Amino acid sequence: MLPCIAVCRIKNRTFVFSVIFFMNTIIIKDKRFSISIPEQAIQKEVTRVANEINRDLAGKNPLFLSVLNGSFMFTSDLMKQINIPCELSFVKLASYQGITSTGAIKEVIGLNESITGRTVVIIEDIVDTGITMQRLFDTLGTRNPKEIRIASLLLKPDNLQIDLNLDYVAMKISNDFIIGYGLDYDGLGRNYRDIYVLVNTANE
Repeated sequence: MLPCIAVCRIKNRTFVFSVIFFMNTIIIKDKRFSISIPEQAIQKEVTRVANEINRDLAGKNPLFLSVLNGSFMFTSDLMKQINIPCELSFVKLASYQGITSTGAIKEVIGLNESITGRTVVIIEDIVDTGITMQRLFDTLGTRNPKEIRIASLLLKPDNLQIDLNLDYVAMKISNDFIIGYGLDYDGLGRNYRDIYVLVNTANE
């Protein structure tokens, strides 16, 4: 946070006032976030993942399933660099609700294509505990695909609660609350090109 003295003239009158700049910092509601991963670093790793997919899945005509909402930016930048024949669909996950919920996936909304005998690539924004991803993997597995691969923008390895095989991971991060590049705080912040980490509340 840097103070700056600004001077302006309006109708021959001079005004001097102090302006506070938050360098590489944003405030959303009651939270302050600072840049953790800049756009350039993100794009470098997205390119690496795309190159690995192009190498591994050439000739397989994969079906990419982008899990909304968080993965939309990752999906967009990734798919621009996929240069093999492929298909792309967007899905949302519906879970069972109620106090006795197991968190199991009730439905994969938006998957209208048959995946029988197909190579499927799940595109996710972040894998935290891994439980939801494993359940999605198992749910898709009942539809008899040839193989299922997982491409995640982010992974929190210290938070994983199960032994989950991730084929493509752009970046591993610590157990921090982050926003930007598709990730949100109460629906806000998805639009930022960089990834931001929670610093503190805005009034601290």
